[in-house]
Order: sequence, then C-alpha cells, then structure tokens
Amino acid sequence: MSRIAVCAPHFTRIPELRAELLAVYPDADFNDGLRDLAGEELIAFLRGHGRAVAGTEKFTDAVLAAVPELRLIAKIGVGLDTLDLDAMARRGVLLGWTPGVNKRSVSELALCYILAALRRVQAVNADLRGGVWRRQVGHTLSGKTVGIVGCGHIGQDLVGLLAPFGCRLLVHDIRDYPDFYAAHGIRAVGLAELLAEADVVSLHLPLTPATCGLIGARELRLMKPAAVLVNLARGGIVDEAALKNALAHGAIAGAAADVFVDEPWPDRELLALPGFLPSTHIGASTHEAILDMGRAVIRNLGDGRLPDPAWIPDWRPQAAG
Repeated sequence: MSRIAVCAPHFTRIPELRAELLAVYPDADFNDGLRDLAGEELIAFLRGHGRAVAGTEKFTDAVLAAVPELRLIAKIGVGLDTLDLDAMARRGVLLGWTPGVNKRSVSELALCYILAALRRVQAVNADLRGGVWRRQVGHTLSGKTVGIVGCGHIGQDLVGLLAPFGCRLLVHDIRDYPDFYAAHGIRAVGLAELLAEADVVSLHLPLTPATCGLIGARELRLMKPAAVLVNLARGGIVDEAALKNALAHGAIAGAAADVFVDEPWPDRELLALPGFLPSTHIGASTHEAILDMGRAVIRNLGDGRLPDPAWIPDWRPQAAG
C-alpha cells in the first residue's frame, strides 16, 4: 500500500478526521504547518508518496513531473481549478473526487449574503462603526427575481432554500436540467436575459477557461441599478476591476464575494467599498461540511479514476447557451 501525503491542513484542524484517516491509513504523513504548501515545498512534502490529499494547493504539471511516484490525488471539496487535469490524465494520475459534498454549507452562505446585500447590511455596519446612525433602505427578498448562474449541486440546493420566499427563478447553465426546472417552476434563459431581469444574481459554477471573466463590465451594465451580485464560486469568474467600478458609480446596488483572484489579499479598494460584503473563502468552512468532505476524501483515496470530461462538469471550455 503506497504512502499518503496529507497536504491539506484540514485534517490537522479537525481531530476526528485525522483519527479516522489514520485508522485506515496508519502510515499517513500530515502537513502540520496549518498553511498551504506550494512549489518546491509542496514537491518536497510529496516525495516518496503514492497518494495525496489535496486542498487548495496547486498541483501543476511541474509538480507532477517532479513526483512521478504520485499515482492518485484525492481532492477535498468540489473545485478542481487547482489541479492540472490534462497533466493528470496524460501522466496516468488518478483523481478521487466527490462532487456536491459541501453544497448545503455553500448554499446557506449564499442565502445569507443575498439577504445581507439586499438589506445593505455591509453599508449599515460601516456607517455605525464610523459613528453614523443611519437607517439604510434596502429590499426584501420575497417575490424578487433571482438569477442563478450554474444550476448544479449548489445551485439546485439554493433553489430549495429560496422556496419559502416565493421568488421568480431564472437559471443559466451549459447543461440542461428539464425535470428539475419543471418541478420548481424555473425558466432557463441566456446569460444576458438573466442579468437584465434578475434582482439578485448568484454565481455557482466552476472556474474554467470558458468562465474566466464571465461577469465583466459589459455584463454588469446589463444588471438593474437596484440589483445585487453574489459570488461564492471562484475568484476570476467576476472581473474585479469592473465590479469595483460598478459599485463605486452605483451601477449596481451591492455585491458580496467569498472568493477572489488574489487570495489571501484581494484588492483593498474593492474591500473598502461600503456596498461590498467580502469574506475569506468560507463557503465550505463549517464543521459539518469539513467532516463530510474529509470522510469523502478517505473513501476516495481508494477509489480514483482518470480525469474525464464526461464526469467532470465544464472541464473544457464550452459555449454558453
């Protein structure tokens, strides 16, 4: 049985996961530094191991080339943008991955941010901390039009959480889910139509060459002045300079983001805008979600497959429908 390198610090932070993994793989080595490894440091940690547990570390072709003994990567969470899937397939490195395992944690946070953005909670908070008592006037969610871009595991879970609010639901996705749409009264539309009609736009899609910069200056201009944008997907899907400009000039009412192009230190001017609600990539950071993701990884260490576009959503660039 090949040795296992646990790169992701999650297993150190959660004692139950460490104990459960060691019960199955007693010779596992852990990254106890409580930080992500990169480059030569990551390569050094991986050497001599046939399998790895990956968090947000970047497994590039250069990393894989430097550790030819690595035969399987088990990925925590659902985002695959930190893995060079083409290189893995070419080198015969298997991927252990369970999509949708953290969907409730992310969808609950999306609902939280939708409500907060509509009620201008961030602006109210900034006023009060600055010594200003002002009752900001926001909007209710009930009865509004919500546009969901990406209706996979998380997008569909968000639909269920929105049910009590009686929202009109629009979705845009490269895949079609006709039975789900019919069951929930959802209308599938093009991206431009969704942006123009929605009071709330919530993003739930992977970062790929096709989705990088998907929401830019042109798309933000299509949105209503009273609309809000929520991004809990990946940094890079939204053009941050264009978003900063739109918020600064009142082109949209507000935005919330849990993800950024540059983490951990995104654009400070964007962070300082009163209509912007930022957070530190906490979408899957609940105790319950981390346990679920970790247990899925333990299972996946013994059940990998070569990356294949047939089962990895939106792996390759595809035209938006």
